[in-house]
Amino acid sequence: MSFVTNSTKGNLHTEAPAAIHSERPLLMLRGVTHGYREGDRLRPVLQSIDGDIGEGRFVALLGQSGSGKSTLLNLIAGLDVADSGSIIVRNLELIRLREPERTLFRRSHIGFVYQFFNLLPTLTVLENVALPAELNGFSADESRRRAVTLLEEVGLADRQDSYPDSLSGGEQQRVALARALVHDPSLILADEPTGNLDSATGRHILDLLDHAVRRRGKTLLVATHSREVAERADAVWELRDGRLMSR
Repeated sequence: MSFVTNSTKGNLHTEAPAAIHSERPLLMLRGVTHGYREGDRLRPVLQSIDGDIGEGRFVALLGQSGSGKSTLLNLIAGLDVADSGSIIVRNLELIRLREPERTLFRRSHIGFVYQFFNLLPTLTVLENVALPAELNGFSADESRRRAVTLLEEVGLADRQDSYPDSLSGGEQQRVALARALVHDPSLILADEPTGNLDSATGRHILDLLDHAVRRRGKTLLVATHSREVAERADAVWELRDGRLMSR
């Protein structure tokens, strides 16, 4: 199988799989298959998915609605368990972990950015951002310090005491980005992070996401319909008919 990599923005071309492999892959997918049961029938969604993402790489995952993008992200995050195959993140084989172990893995190693933000409405902006750090055992003071630093970075230092429902969509997504980074995860998973925003706001969020993740050397996998996201990525994967295809 071959994948698409970007040598320059806007210039997509086909390379061999080694173009997205590194000496130390952070994520390895081998023969990942998954489906959903509908009555007495099993509806396949993902079929024999293979691929590696090296540390510090930005990969865009393309595919039509219903192609399995969100399903693949959920499997990588340990929210669901693949029917067969192997998913290894940071040398951890997720399919072998029990649910409590997957929860601890996800809490420590994964940062999420969702299309619909998923902020907790009863918590302030600062509390929303600090929460993942607190859940990972950081002290209240350290969690707050990390949250304040990230809110400054995304331009929302003056909204720390606001509640999510008082923010615009773009502001909520900036809060979500800060929250995804606060506990210093290895892998950022973003599911259509610009899909619920107007084009100008979406570009701003993409700029912030790209900059914030790259300057920290994090690995980023973005499920998207956006050609602009694909043009910024180091590599592009496309899901088609349940398989990971070249473009």
